[in-house]
Amino acid sequence: MAIKVRDYEVRLTRTKEERKQVRQLRYDVFCLEEGAYATEEQKNLGEEYDAYDTYADYMAVFHNNKVVGTYRIIDRNGADKMGGFYTECEYNISKIKKVKGNIAEMSRACVNKEYRDNGLVMRLLWAGLGEYVVKRKVAILFGVPSWVGSKPAESAQAISYLYYNKLSPFHLRATVLTDKLEDGVDPRMTKMNILPKAFVDEEEAKKQMTPLIKGYLRLGATFGRGVFIDKSFGTYDVFVMVQTKNIDKNYQKHFGGSETAFSELGVNEGPLHTLGKIIKSPFIGVAKALKSFGEFFLHEDAKDMEYVEQKTEEQTDK
Repeated sequence: MAIKVRDYEVRLTRTKEERKQVRQLRYDVFCLEEGAYATEEQKNLGEEYDAYDTYADYMAVFHNNKVVGTYRIIDRNGADKMGGFYTECEYNISKIKKVKGNIAEMSRACVNKEYRDNGLVMRLLWAGLGEYVVKRKVAILFGVPSWVGSKPAESAQAISYLYYNKLSPFHLRATVLTDKLEDGVDPRMTKMNILPKAFVDEEEAKKQMTPLIKGYLRLGATFGRGVFIDKSFGTYDVFVMVQTKNIDKNYQKHFGGSETAFSELGVNEGPLHTLGKIIKSPFIGVAKALKSFGEFFLHEDAKDMEYVEQKTEEQTDK
């Protein structure tokens, strides 16, 4: 199913050509703009990809038949086929992988630079992600949002704030894998408590956060322990996790009819089983739940929203 707002559309890619457009956008953003390492093959193709793209889903925003924003999503089924998640190159997520039900990794989020002042593109990506969660019955979303650069101290306020205020519960907490750091990276740079707690200013911390990390926080996200410095990609990363039961109260009220609609959701109790009940109870089936997702994320643009049935996607070898 696709979500349309005027001449914009968000959905999973359907063809090899659309998937190629996604990888081309990623190359433009990550390699050309941000300086991430690219192989000669990637340079010749003008595409950014890795082995994890083989079984990944591409969520994409289209404008005039052009991909202008994208997310890569890998759920448990895709990860099983590939032998793991991309995130496991940086973090130990063994606790999360023990959770019953589906889990999904979000990565490679980017927006065409000509559309970054247009908040609709990012909101459409969130709406598409919401639909994905419902249809794939995802209990936990996770990923590694980044800052461009190689010095976490430049974001000391933001990273320290996350450490003191937003760490994931211990039984689900991911931890950085210092043995995966590239040569020359000091493991001490992975520590998140860069500043003493008394020195952390929330307002300053929020200013240092990327729009993506702020978006995760609005959904009630928590964060793993440790910063990963990715030299080849030119970024330093943190681990983020969103549990269904911890989604922001305003969202719960909109989606479930009350601020405590998800209060009974618990990982050990099978959150998607309960989520299924919530979807069927306040609404008449999944369709209204999906409509509510779109309205929540799209705000004033929801009046122009429409759902369109989607065809089966073709996968490619990259």
